This record gives sequence, structure tokens and C-alpha cells, in this order.
Amino acid sequence: MTYPLGFDNERYLREQSAAILERMHQFNDKLYLEFGGKLLFDLHASRVLPGFDPNVKMRLLQQLREQADIILCIYAGDIERRKVRADFGITYDADAMKLIDDLAERGLKVTAVVITRYADQPAARIFKNKLERRNVRVYTHRAIPGYPSDIDRIVGDEGYGSNPRIETTKPLVVVTGPGPGSGKLATCLSQLYHDYRQGVAAGYAKFETFPIWNLPLKHPVNVAYEAATAEMRDVNVIDPHHMEAYGAMTVNYNRDVEAFPVLRLILEKITGKESPYKSPTDMGVNRAGFGIIDDEACQHASRQEIIRRHFRYAGEYMMGLVDAETVERSERLMKAHHLVDVDRAVVRPARLAAQDAEDKARGHGGIFCGAALELHDGSIVTGKNSPLMHAASSLVLNVVKVLAGIPDESHLLDPSVIESIARLKRQVFNKDVSLDLDETLNALAISAATDPAAQVAVEKLRELRGCEAHMTHIPPSGDEAGLRDLGINLTSDPQFSSRRLFVR
Repeated sequence: MTYPLGFDNERYLREQSAAILERMHQFNDKLYLEFGGKLLFDLHASRVLPGFDPNVKMRLLQQLREQADIILCIYAGDIERRKVRADFGITYDADAMKLIDDLAERGLKVTAVVITRYADQPAARIFKNKLERRNVRVYTHRAIPGYPSDIDRIVGDEGYGSNPRIETTKPLVVVTGPGPGSGKLATCLSQLYHDYRQGVAAGYAKFETFPIWNLPLKHPVNVAYEAATAEMRDVNVIDPHHMEAYGAMTVNYNRDVEAFPVLRLILEKITGKESPYKSPTDMGVNRAGFGIIDDEACQHASRQEIIRRHFRYAGEYMMGLVDAETVERSERLMKAHHLVDVDRAVVRPARLAAQDAEDKARGHGGIFCGAALELHDGSIVTGKNSPLMHAASSLVLNVVKVLAGIPDESHLLDPSVIESIARLKRQVFNKDVSLDLDETLNALAISAATDPAAQVAVEKLRELRGCEAHMTHIPPSGDEAGLRDLGINLTSDPQFSSRRLFVR
């Protein structure tokens, strides 16, 4: 359902650009800005702040392009263990390369890539070679023994001094990465160390969208951030350093608050003077809170995000990706805000569709899957699995029929196309015949070449972007990829769609 807009991008851009430039001028026009969160496609922000352009931070950089260098950091360990960005289903190293391409398409060039905590890991070395052979400058920073507590070692020749200095020419240096733990802060401080040794009095600041410092601690937008980072154990807190210095309540998160005393000592040792910052809130330049124009709309959207994250962690626990404590944390957040899973409008209809499929099977056995999708007008369409089609496939076909005004009994897929795909799966690949969503979309595209109704249905697919959907089972890869490509916000119950342990 389309909800009221809660966020004004233009107001945010004005506020944010001015705040960054003001901080840059504070430090003699040389500022290292740690750019947290997603630089592009910030889908979490767009879900909890209705109206937030997921690429608004890119628009911000485009406004500042004449003044900004960009450094991209990636942790070698994330490359080695093939950590995945869930919203795209691609690994962090692939996401880093995608980001370089996306920036280039928008007229922004990455000055350098830094592989942090590098220890000659084979996958990290391959990644480095791949970039260098495409003329991308790559630097490696090794782990510093005693980091972050051994300040004398860190701020010295064996610490930041052992890292190569990255040559930059612009007054603003944006330091970003594909995810948390990329080594952005250490890269900023390493650069600061080298600059001061060369007589350049540079500065450091932090740009994080969440938590939003000038919203209440338990505001749903901030709680949704806790839900999104449950596996990292992030907890929002009142910034005690800010309270002590100014007597004002602001919100930050535990890791920044805990690290601030050490960070302040490092800054003072690098610069040889008192830190300009009295709190971690001081370090930030985030103005997202000033872009909120409808608080109630943002609160509602954020409660929905808390439920989404709960479903995601429950599913990831079943797949062995997160531990029980992560699920328990998300459950506690749900209970604290009096939320239950069926508060997500598509959950109950999906479960009813699965029950209907089971009832009609009259004890024939098997696993019965249901799916439901909420259109932008608030109406809900359902689908269920069958011997010929996965529940996700049935759902999407039913939805485009509704949008195109095609009668439910009409067939959008050419039977000969379905039979051809089924024969290939059965006889060549020795797979289950039932079509997943990727296969169904391909069949629909082929049918559209000769069937005008199928062509109209294909054109309606773009209207599914941003819709909410739920499935009663964890989607297999072909369904998950298809739903992600359509831009659908999917959740699922933590149950598998097959009793088999190995599913191709």
C-alpha cells in the first residue's frame, strides 16, 4: 500500500550539503569524511523513511564532485569468506566493483581502493590483481597489533606509519565501503596521521544515517536500525559524552560511544592538540532527521521494517547464517513495540493460501506453499504452489493479471513453452519440473512475442517495484532472485520448501 511521504529529499540535500561544507571549512579545507551506510541503493533508509530516495547520497556527492576524492575500503576477511550483501545477493567484493561502476556512470571516479587488514588472503589477492589490471589504484593496510588500545604503537611507525599514504588532491575525501567493518575509520586516521606528518592540518568527521541523533532513543526509526543490525549486537544509547559536555540528550550507538575515549586520544596524539570533539555526536554531520516531514508515516514504516527484519533473521537462522541470540534480539524488539508477525498485512493471506492448497490436495502429501503480495492500492493478491509452478511464480502471474485486467482463467504462458522448459528440467537436468519464478518470467517473455495479453502482463511487471510480499517458505534461489529483480520487499516464514537437504 502507498503510504504518505515522510521524507523530503530536497530539504535533506540542502541541510546535508551545508553541514559537510561547514565541517570541511572548519578543518582548513581538508576533511576525511567516513561515509557509513549504503552510498547507493540504501533500501533500508527508503523503507523506514517513506519518500527517501535510496540514491540521494549519490546526488549529494554529485553536488560536491568538484571538491571530493573518493576512497573505497573493503575488509580482506569479507572477501575471503565471500560475505554477501543480502539486498542484491552479491558478495562484498562484487558490490565494491559494482559501486565503482555505478559511481563512474554518474561522473564520479574512485581515487583508490584500500583492502584493510590484508594478510595475503588468496581471494583478497585475486581481487587486488583484478582491480589493478583494470587500472584501479589499490592499497593494502595490514592489521595493526594492539589496535585500538595500544595508542603509542598505533600512532607511530609500526601503526599508521606502516600504511602507505593515499594521494588525494581534493579538500573533501569521502571514505566509504560496501558494509560495516570495512576499515573506513582506520583508513581515515591513517591518512590523518600522514597528513600531519607532512604539515597538513586535516580533520575527520563521520556521516552515518542511523541512528538519527535528534530523534528519541526509542523512536521506531532508531529501533529499526537496531533490528537491522541485530547480528552485529548494535544497541542505541543516549550519548553520555554529549550529555556530560552539553547537558543535552542525543542518540548514538554503543560501538561509537564505547570507542570514543580511545578515538579522542588517537586524534589528540596525531594532531598534538586537544580534540575538537567532546562526544561521538559531535563527530557526526548527519542531517537526516531534518528531512522528516511526516513523523507518523516514518513510525509506521519503521514498525513494518522491524517485522521484516525479524522474519529475515528467523530464516537466516534456519539456514545457519546467524545465531540464536540474533533471533532472540529481534524477538525482543518485536515484543517491546507490541508487534506480532501478522501485523505485516501479507502474512496471514499467504498462510491462508498455503492452507487452501493443502485442503484441496486431500491428503496427497507434499509441502504446500502460499504467497501474498500487497499492491500499491492496498489490495492483496495470493498464489500457491502446484506440480507445474512455484508459489512465487503463481503469485506474480496472478498479480499481473489483476493489474492488466486479464481474467483469472486466462493462460499467460504458452503451454508449449512450459512443456519445453519442463522437458529440459526433467530429461536433461534431472530436476523437479515445477517452474521457479526466474523460469516463469523467461517463459512469460517468450510468450509475449506472440500473445498480446502476455505482452501487457510483461509491461505491468514494473508496477511491482516497492510492493510488499510474504511466502510461507524460504524461497529457493530462482524465486528469491526473481522477486529481488522485480524490486519486491519479500519476507518468508522460517520453513524450507523441500524436505531434501540438497536442492539445486
